[in-house]
Amino acid sequence: MSVTHITVRGARHHNLKNIDVSIPRNTLTVVTGLSGSGKSSLAFDTIYAEGQRRYVETLSAYARQFLDQMERPDVDAIDGLSPAISIEQKTTSRSPRSTVGTITEIYDYLRLLWASVGRPHCPNCGIEITRQSVEQIVERVLSLDAGERITVMAPIVRGRKGEFREELEALDAQGFRARVDDEIIEIEEGMRLEKRKNHTIEAIVDRIIVKKDADGRPDTRRLEASVQKALQMANGLVLVGIAGQEETLYSSSMACPQCGINVPKLEPRSFSFNSTYGACPECNGLGSIYDFDPAKTITDWSKPLLDGAMGPGSGSAYLLRLIKLFADKNKINLKVPFEDLSESDQKLLLYGPPRAEAAKTGFHGIFPYLRDTMEESKSEAFREYYMQYMSATDCPECKGKRLRPESLAVTVDKRSIADFTSLSLERAREAAQKMRFTGREKLIADRLQREVIERLEFLNAVGLSYLSLNRSAATLSGGEGQRIRLATQIGSRLRGVLYVLDEPSIGLHQRDNMKLIQAMEELRDLGNTVLVVEHDEDTIRKADYVLDLGPGAGKLGGALIAAGSPEDVMAVPESLTGRYISGDVEIQSRETPRPLTGRFITVEGARSHNLQNVTAHFPLGVMTVVTGVSGSGKSTLVNDILYRSLAKELYRSKEEPGLHSAIRGTDELDKVIQIDQSPIGRSPRSNPATYTGVFTAIRDLFAMLPESRERGYKAGRFSFNVQGGRCEVCQGDGQRRIEMNFLPDVYVLCEVCNGRRYNQETLSVKFNGYSIADILDLQIEDALEVLGNIPNVKSKLQTLVDVGLGYIHLGQSATTLSGGEAQRMKLAKELSKRQTGRTLYLLDEPTTGLHFDDVRRLLDVLQRLTDLGNSIIIIEHNLDVIRNADWIVDMGPEGGEGGGRVVAEGTPEQVADVAESHTGQFLKRHYAMRPHSKRGPAPVVPGGIPAKAVETFRRPAKKSTEKDAAPKGKRVKKTGKVG
Repeated sequence: MSVTHITVRGARHHNLKNIDVSIPRNTLTVVTGLSGSGKSSLAFDTIYAEGQRRYVETLSAYARQFLDQMERPDVDAIDGLSPAISIEQKTTSRSPRSTVGTITEIYDYLRLLWASVGRPHCPNCGIEITRQSVEQIVERVLSLDAGERITVMAPIVRGRKGEFREELEALDAQGFRARVDDEIIEIEEGMRLEKRKNHTIEAIVDRIIVKKDADGRPDTRRLEASVQKALQMANGLVLVGIAGQEETLYSSSMACPQCGINVPKLEPRSFSFNSTYGACPECNGLGSIYDFDPAKTITDWSKPLLDGAMGPGSGSAYLLRLIKLFADKNKINLKVPFEDLSESDQKLLLYGPPRAEAAKTGFHGIFPYLRDTMEESKSEAFREYYMQYMSATDCPECKGKRLRPESLAVTVDKRSIADFTSLSLERAREAAQKMRFTGREKLIADRLQREVIERLEFLNAVGLSYLSLNRSAATLSGGEGQRIRLATQIGSRLRGVLYVLDEPSIGLHQRDNMKLIQAMEELRDLGNTVLVVEHDEDTIRKADYVLDLGPGAGKLGGALIAAGSPEDVMAVPESLTGRYISGDVEIQSRETPRPLTGRFITVEGARSHNLQNVTAHFPLGVMTVVTGVSGSGKSTLVNDILYRSLAKELYRSKEEPGLHSAIRGTDELDKVIQIDQSPIGRSPRSNPATYTGVFTAIRDLFAMLPESRERGYKAGRFSFNVQGGRCEVCQGDGQRRIEMNFLPDVYVLCEVCNGRRYNQETLSVKFNGYSIADILDLQIEDALEVLGNIPNVKSKLQTLVDVGLGYIHLGQSATTLSGGEAQRMKLAKELSKRQTGRTLYLLDEPTTGLHFDDVRRLLDVLQRLTDLGNSIIIIEHNLDVIRNADWIVDMGPEGGEGGGRVVAEGTPEQVADVAESHTGQFLKRHYAMRPHSKRGPAPVVPGGIPAKAVETFRRPAKKSTEKDAAPKGKRVKKTGKVG
């Protein structure tokens, strides 16, 4: 009989209260509940962990030692479990070499396609390259020969791993010597190379000095015979070395008839930027180099180069003399402002002339001179001084395309592989579908083309059409990385698998969310069980089965409140989730938006990434929400331009903002604070108590107790980070790690302190019956009761409870907190500070990981922060947050190339009337379903933006110029690179 359910009995992991759960197989099941209610403990730490553990245990002991293994979850039994695959919200890769193309494996198919049917062109003159005869090769060699000895070699092996015993024996039998890894060797009997290393083996075919015949012409007969022999031995390749010159690789199949440039045989590795055979030699395939930045090195573009424009190097008399000589020779006027020089003259001065000319004049360029000076300097302070003028910039050789010129000159359907990967995924799919092949090419390319199209369709289906295949994986958000892995799994067409997903809707606009739900349904329809931890209302409504955990968080959670279809859950009165979905409970809105005061921060001429020279207005003293579909330019506008510009203005930050013309109204602010989802501490020793500062007050409290005074204990005695009061056996960790080789490492409680972190003398000091370890083990809401009489501690703990973090333990390791929890902790810390009313807070999707009820609490905190006179700008997709905004800046209308414009600005109610706005249409639908949630119009204040703001600002911004006048009394920040 087939198993129809995954049955979990007696799950007790973390805060789970010995629950029993039955999940129907081959369904889309959503696990929901308040933050901290035990959702991840059930889905990931129990069900997925057991599935993964069972799989790993089937492997050999040798294989297991190379795998991260999960501990056995605290559960009585799990039956009906399938092989489990986890798709979490972690960054896909931090490597600068990983791209969307490499992690989805689409780039592997593209490399094979370009190597198989690509048309090579000369990287110099651009004509298509054809085969090269022996006579043509000899002619090229003689044109380089200056009467020196010529060495003809056959490259038998090029950069491959292996022992190559047979190849070496064959060369020995034919009487050839060999050059192995650039070293000439005598081949010995039974000789073999190191198996795990890459090797290059070249047979030395001949060494010749070409002499002239009786008629005075070069006698090429021996050279022709040697070249012919080498071509036969090395499958059409011959390597020619001439004394005093670089060795040249010739091919009987690939050579430009005009320039004589040789292109090696096309292989997949020729298009790999992770291989020396394909990577750009200048940047080693990274696409960027850390070099001097013109925008930083030229400190004042309005002045002449030698009269105040140049920063570093301006004190070098030698460099200044070289610049003058070079400028005189090339007729470059050094008396005009640097910005008035032509772009070609600017580049000549900064980057230098071609090598041949530089060798004659001695001037290699300002940047090469500065690089050499920096490398030769032994002073660390001098190096640090120069580094502040440097930035990561596109490689000047490959222009950021990562590959060698020969590889970039190969085309399929008139596009290089770099051109194809730079397209948005939507346009890449269209381009792949339009490729046409005939005859032999069709036989080779047909399947490769089909694989590329299918994978691109899956990526577009999960709302990633705005990304490109060359997008660095390190720049992807957690949600984008998760959806890429989801698309990859759909493409793998596996069946009978349990997929466990962690909030895949993060970072998605409501429009894109429907595509995501369809993708998960497709995964289910293949015959898989899809288990999703999710708070999104649309996903819950579309689920086949819902598990609602609660009723609260932390120790108040861990129970199964409701299970069944979405309708079944809505019928359970104890289910908070069900009540929110059914509409019985709602997040209340203010009666009207806050009035605008007439004070604004205005970004003008924003044109970084896909922004199309837009102007956006952010009113101060209110809560503004920036909306738009994924990839529409929200993060670029707020984080890359607005935040970095303000940080540079207020704090002298070194981070360069994105391209824009001006920021107006900065004199209205004295602080800008970005509250993101990065961890509050990288160390496991960092915790909520240390981060919020209450641990200092708690340690001071314990040091003031009579028992501590008698013993002479100071506050440092109660820290687990320093010697004195901590347990020295575990050094204050409370546990010890035991390495188990092919089994997972085991963490055991320290046998001396039993996980308490402190020694017995320290633990004997107690406040109201609690030792310092007891205090750290309390949940924040319990600690508030115990420490409620200490004003400084009480206010900070109360704020943590207000933002919905009361279930977290005071001493809980910061590394165990989710991104949403870390963000709310930062928010609570800011809320507990003294307010100036001139602070701008920037938040990026603060509702990540939050239940409807947690969103309600978060909104209460944000409203409090705004009521204190502060300004808040939030990037958000959550409709409850959007409809509670005082002002909306809606980006779009689409993502990627189709976005980058301000579609609408105004109150939520005004934006709902804009037909071009996707956000507006979802707001309109919401107001139609729940008309009572629609607020009244905002009071109009003199100087504020009028009510018809939507009509005024929803059109594309006009082109901004540097001559735009600043409003009287307003400070203007202007940036941008000339040229």
